Amino acid sequence: MASPVVVIVGGGFGGVAAAKVLKNAPAEIVLIDRENHNLFQPLLYQVATSVLSPGQIGVPIRDLLRHHKNTTVILGEVVGVDQDRKQVFVCDADRQDVPIPFDYLILATGVTHSYFGHDEFEKFAPGLKNLADAEAVRNKILTAFELAEAEEDPSTHQDLLTFILVGAGPTGVEMAGAIAVMVRGTMKSEFRRIDPASARIVLVDRSSRVLASFSEKLSAAAKKRLENLGVEVKLGQNVDQIDADGIVVAGERIFSKTVIWTAGVAPSPAGKWLAAETDHAGRVRIQNDLSVAGRPEIFVVGDTASLDRGGKPLPGVAQVAIQQGRYAGKLIHRRLTGKSAPGPFSYFDKGNLAVVGKGFAVLESGKVHSSGLIAWFAWAAVHLQFLADSSLRLGVFLQWVWTYLSGRRGARLIVNPRVSEAQKAVPDTTVKAAASSG
Repeated sequence: MASPVVVIVGGGFGGVAAAKVLKNAPAEIVLIDRENHNLFQPLLYQVATSVLSPGQIGVPIRDLLRHHKNTTVILGEVVGVDQDRKQVFVCDADRQDVPIPFDYLILATGVTHSYFGHDEFEKFAPGLKNLADAEAVRNKILTAFELAEAEEDPSTHQDLLTFILVGAGPTGVEMAGAIAVMVRGTMKSEFRRIDPASARIVLVDRSSRVLASFSEKLSAAAKKRLENLGVEVKLGQNVDQIDADGIVVAGERIFSKTVIWTAGVAPSPAGKWLAAETDHAGRVRIQNDLSVAGRPEIFVVGDTASLDRGGKPLPGVAQVAIQQGRYAGKLIHRRLTGKSAPGPFSYFDKGNLAVVGKGFAVLESGKVHSSGLIAWFAWAAVHLQFLADSSLRLGVFLQWVWTYLSGRRGARLIVNPRVSEAQKAVPDTTVKAAASSG
């Protein structure tokens, strides 16, 4: 008799957590992801600002699961689910809509950028969700300084050295702080025609506070810290337009060649695949055991799932995805071995953290609210703990120590792919992405 098949879609926090729990399960585990690596997304901004290199926050999924003899990893993109036939459909570079059967299914497909109905902004304001995004943003930031250094007309320097971040959540705040530290520290002695410290950094959000998910006191502390770093914080203002010349916010034109989108996200199409109930953001409404209503063999975890706690949906953060992935894996393992199911999923909130420049962070955990150096050490410790591999932890720790003490950065390389004339003439047949891993 063939072993039951558990298909996990997504090799991010939730998917890998589930796979690890199922290591010794009496089943065949199939993990599918469109990337070959597990990525620590909270540190993408550090790749974008040249603190870390891509290899320091990503590790091959096969390497993570190399001791899992019951687990097969497939590089491909899931584009649909047939619930009645219990199949997922996968596309790869050579094949389309290949059916893979399952007895249990865990969807951990994450999120992608959301431009709130203004998809035309994407061309001019890239987001930050994967390593390719981070490298593209890094290229964009570093190239701005190179263009300014080469520009003969000083009157254009300010436009070239204006950096705008749209969205004042953790990613926007952390990016703004990191750019401010970079231009006033690392780069200050490396240019002759321009002063990197003269760069203008603008953080825009329609909310009335930065880090709106934190307490008002911590939000105010973060805003003050940003302003001390030289960041212009514009709150309560909508971005009306983004184009090649910059943005229009509250009727004001701000000229810039570097606009970065750090605002909203949108879930994968999992809700459409399952024809399931979704919340206003499109995330799949799930039961207390993380399964889909009427489908006890299908689970949705992480950013794609919507589950309320205390009348509010759980946040789309790494610790939620990890805990849900572990729970779904444990529940399936117990079913496969004939044991009783665990109780309903219960989320343990370890708190929220965000770093704002060098040596400063904000921390909120229950009644504990802290900002400053101690919170920064806590932020560093938590992020090192969440990295998927011990070698990554060591490498990142050493890089952080070196950067903190010396002000030097890890990978300030502009790496743009070169496309020959012959390649330009070949039609693009690449399968477009439909879902992120998470």
